[in-house]
Amino acid sequence: MSYLRGFYLLTAAALLLPLVFPDNYYVTVVGVTAALHAILAVSLNLLMGYAGQISLGHAGFFGIGAYASAILTTRYGWNPWPAILAGLVLTGIIAFALARPILRLKGHYLAMATLGLGIIINIVLVQTGELTGGPDGLGGIPTLSLFGWNVNSDLRWYIVIVCVMLLVVWLALNIINSRSGRALRALHGSEVAAEMMGINTTATKTGVFVLAALIASLAGSLFAYQQSFVSPDSFSFFFSIELVTMVVLGGMASTYGAIMGAVILTFLPELLVVFEEYEVMIFGAILMLMMIFLPQGLFVGIQSLLRRVGRNRSELAGPDTGEPEESGRGAA
Repeated sequence: MSYLRGFYLLTAAALLLPLVFPDNYYVTVVGVTAALHAILAVSLNLLMGYAGQISLGHAGFFGIGAYASAILTTRYGWNPWPAILAGLVLTGIIAFALARPILRLKGHYLAMATLGLGIIINIVLVQTGELTGGPDGLGGIPTLSLFGWNVNSDLRWYIVIVCVMLLVVWLALNIINSRSGRALRALHGSEVAAEMMGINTTATKTGVFVLAALIASLAGSLFAYQQSFVSPDSFSFFFSIELVTMVVLGGMASTYGAIMGAVILTFLPELLVVFEEYEVMIFGAILMLMMIFLPQGLFVGIQSLLRRVGRNRSELAGPDTGEPEESGRGAA
């Protein structure tokens, strides 16, 4: 399948990177965060980029998954894997219950509704201190174990989270190139036209909203076990804005663009650490400049530039007639 060629290249690059640079901080530590952000950006891109439904509360579902795993393992002694599953079930129920009323809204009304959802989830995490630890957070989360293989090092976490990221990317690519993906693109183009074509727009919007929430919940559980600590600050409104910026920066309606945006905005704070207190302002400036000068995103913009350069070279070269070129004129 031609649409998976890029996936194979991504898989090779992601898995070979720690072998080439085994002790590199940017690969084994920052790379874990970048892969987690890529999972979240790809899931949000399904909702925003393909279905055209903006969400400013995606970090809320990320937080539900993280806190479900943290609370069940530390307060009730659950095994991490059933705790992950419970987090997914809880997130799915909440997302499904809220999807229909929220997704009836459009434009800035939808943005405000999802913003409110994210803020409400964050407030609940802060106020239920006896369960969540409140603003101080919750620590002592046990490590993840897979058939006796403890995920207790940066390199092992990189392997686990990158494998999950690749699974999410593969799932997204297959959805996009299926009948469901065509329905999502039709919905994005015009909801009225999609309904005229026989697409159940309500079910389509609900399905992609729940799927994006479930992927975010899974990422949240992995985040909780990897950090061994969670606090409400990690799931705030500002992180939702950061996720939206990742999708817009890389290019909406581009899975690889979402990954590119996640990687850039994960490594950027490491490179600009002296400007840490201006991080939100920098993200806002990036988002504004991208929407003005490159609304299709970096990945799509670079692709278009390469195609344009290739076309120009072909035009300059001219048609190949198969005859030798003349070396000059008037050489008697």
